[in-house]
Amino acid sequence: MDFLNLKALHIIFVITWFAGLFYIVRLFIYHAEAELKTEPEKRILQTQYKLMSKRLWLIITWPSAIITSIFAFWMLYQNPLYLEMPWMHVKLGFVVLLYAYHLACHKIYTQLQNDIVKYSSKQLRIWNEVATIILFSIVFLVVLKNAVNWIYGVIGIILFSIVLMLAVKLYKRMRVKNDWEKQ
Repeated sequence: MDFLNLKALHIIFVITWFAGLFYIVRLFIYHAEAELKTEPEKRILQTQYKLMSKRLWLIITWPSAIITSIFAFWMLYQNPLYLEMPWMHVKLGFVVLLYAYHLACHKIYTQLQNDIVKYSSKQLRIWNEVATIILFSIVFLVVLKNAVNWIYGVIGIILFSIVLMLAVKLYKRMRVKNDWEKQ
């Protein structure tokens, strides 16, 4: 298979992997919020979220993560010069972080499948933004490569993270206000 076809397939599976990561944490949030409901609503909702999570995690997210890596290694095999480029080392560092995030999500997934709810919906909303930060970092790194001044890049990621956290807090305030007005 030629390099551009490998690259296209790699990008497609990166997209499906991130889609799975973003959606699985949304399901975690809904599952945690259902914990606050009364029976039988709690049981019905959590049973449905478990089923949806299981299908998403095992049929889309894990296979996408594995296939993404297969195409990545295949591209590196065809073009080993990438491994000599400093931006690729940084990108691979972010990929390691992404896999650590994925494994942490797997731990949460396993806990919720076993009816162990350890995190609040607020904690999980913040957790959901970690994937966004990794995605932005990888995309900008790959697109800009050596054109990025690393100091400004790191400052930009930190500022972006702060803006995301402020958005989460603002969203929570808006939800609380809307819930209060409905009562």
